[in-house]
Amino acid sequence: MSLDFGPAVALSCRECGTRYDLGPSFACLECFGPLEVAYSFGSVTREDIAAGPANIWRYRSLLPVPTDVTSKQNMNPGWTKLVKADNLGKVLGLRDLHVKDDSGNPTHSFKDRVVAIAVEAARNFGFHTLSCSSTGNLAGAVTAAAARAGLDACVFIPADLEQAKIAMARVFGGKLIGIDGTYDEVNRFCSELIGDPLGDKWGFVNVNLRPYYAEGSKTLAYEIAEQLGWELPDQIIIPVASGSQLTKIDKGFKELISLGLVEDKPYKIFAAQAAGCSPVSTAFKAGHDVVQPVKPNTIAKSLAIGNPADGPYVLDIARRTGGAVEDVTDTEVVSAIKLLASTEGIFAETAGGVTVGVLKKLVESGLLDPSLTTVVLNTGDGLKTLDAIADDAAPTAVIRPSLDAFRAAV
Repeated sequence: MSLDFGPAVALSCRECGTRYDLGPSFACLECFGPLEVAYSFGSVTREDIAAGPANIWRYRSLLPVPTDVTSKQNMNPGWTKLVKADNLGKVLGLRDLHVKDDSGNPTHSFKDRVVAIAVEAARNFGFHTLSCSSTGNLAGAVTAAAARAGLDACVFIPADLEQAKIAMARVFGGKLIGIDGTYDEVNRFCSELIGDPLGDKWGFVNVNLRPYYAEGSKTLAYEIAEQLGWELPDQIIIPVASGSQLTKIDKGFKELISLGLVEDKPYKIFAAQAAGCSPVSTAFKAGHDVVQPVKPNTIAKSLAIGNPADGPYVLDIARRTGGAVEDVTDTEVVSAIKLLASTEGIFAETAGGVTVGVLKKLVESGLLDPSLTTVVLNTGDGLKTLDAIADDAAPTAVIRPSLDAFRAAV
């Protein structure tokens, strides 16, 4: 089989640096550390990128995908809006605030980015079934991408997910398996399934395809920099579930610097968690390097990973860049969803409530400089987590169709 991964040349262990041929592997055989994609980039210019399509494939020369990727069936996510959030900034006292609103992707979350890369890897390896363990958004992104690519799909979720996310994952076809347990238990089951003949020729996007899949999050870094006029933000707030998104955004920023596409300057990365599932925040505040697993209990189900694989790397990045890891309660999450909606017209799911809630908390604590260019991520659509704002899901008033009734009501 002839494989085409574009500029990708190997898989490299993040811990010991051992290199492996490109393949469906995710753990180092020497130290069991996580593998990630290593590259040999050619010349890349801003002009080359700008000439590309208005989706993530404008950055194909920086991703582990075939050189002709734009000609293949894919969901073509990306190039979502970077909203200049002046109204929210005024409320919070921030001079230059932006919201990277990734709810505009095909299945309304950032997961479309990572799955798009995983689909190309699955094609390369000849897999016929696309699979995943998911807290919700990923399940929908996988079943949609599989339908578009002509692949089978079988995805696994905790059985108690939000109904809207279950419906979205199911409507695209394929099999949706609910498991009576937490996400961490679902993920362990998928790891076992890979070693079973039943899972042969299956591409588990966040297990045996994880090194490729995770690279999709770099496109958030590329887009933010390009949309800011090829400048890095001074400060960015990123939600943390497994922690992979945050580590890859940092990787993307560093690649842009090394390629000379942006000026090398300091930037701070802040990680945001829900208090009901905040193992990384707890470790950061205690000054620990080890993240102790927890049992999730939060309305922010898309962030409810109690044993985050990239947790230690999130700690390293927050400390290295001068950022922090903070968490907010479910009550603060709901308040932040309403604040973002009422100031900027952006309806965020609970993960977006976490990032905006943490943004507010960082400003109030003085950890975030209000004079600097700041970006906060909204990674999904609020229509997927309607239960969070159910108390407001009613008309302001119900009246008879008369002016007197209206005057009395308002």
